[in-house]
Amino acid sequence: YFLPVFQAAATSTAISGPLPNLNPTQPFTVLLLGSDDDSKFVPGRLNTQSMILLRVDPSTKQATMLSIPRDLWVQIPNEGWGKISWGYQNGGASGAVAAVESNFKVHVDDYVWIGLNGLVKLIDALGGVNLQVTNPVLDDYYPADLNSAEDPYGYYRVAVLPGATHMDGVQALQYVRSRHGDVRGDFARSERQQQLLLALKAGASHVTVTDLPQLANAFNGELKTSIGLDRLRALMSIANDFNGPNVHRVLLVPPYTSEGFAGGQSVVFPDWGHILPLVHQSFP
Repeated sequence: YFLPVFQAAATSTAISGPLPNLNPTQPFTVLLLGSDDDSKFVPGRLNTQSMILLRVDPSTKQATMLSIPRDLWVQIPNEGWGKISWGYQNGGASGAVAAVESNFKVHVDDYVWIGLNGLVKLIDALGGVNLQVTNPVLDDYYPADLNSAEDPYGYYRVAVLPGATHMDGVQALQYVRSRHGDVRGDFARSERQQQLLLALKAGASHVTVTDLPQLANAFNGELKTSIGLDRLRALMSIANDFNGPNVHRVLLVPPYTSEGFAGGQSVVFPDWGHILPLVHQSFP
């Protein structure tokens, strides 16, 4: 689940200001960000379609993944009201971190950002992933925007059937990115994204520090992180201590959130009275 943090350290990009040195026995929190960065979007002005807050406690060998709805209607520092995904669009990684910290009342130690092709390259570099698909995915309007030579506004059909399956990078991206044809909408997509992160962790047990430069070079700017190599080595030393049963997965479904309209668009309203006690159980 936090493998993407490890893979990209050689292309580290730091958030402004000093970050504390982490001892691998101390808990730490990482904000995982994913963006559609195809030619439809202006470089440097990307939203985050995926936001997962990850907390790892090495001493108890427990981890928590909290998926943050991209349409969550919040106050963004220095910007006013908006969708939490706009934090990255307006302020980059620092803006996304600030939006999460100020609304969820947590501290974020590091971030990882990955683009569409970055995720595909990461999964292909690991030889693909094994997933147990429990609910079918049928999307007649999946964006045909991965290849810059194609029409970024085109669509095609994607179908993922239930059962055990091995996916390459493109197939895995389709699985976690599709949002049409599922009555649970973005909440179902968030669940699939968490599932993929766990599958990545399981499939990367063979990765060592010596593999990182070669892996990082393959991303070509499609993956950025504030985690440096020294911290990376410390974190990799504890990576194999974590597996599925040790990972608590949280989705902010009702009653924690409700759907509605604000600013002339569909949004997700947070109920902070329910959310903050839940979050602070795992993110003190």
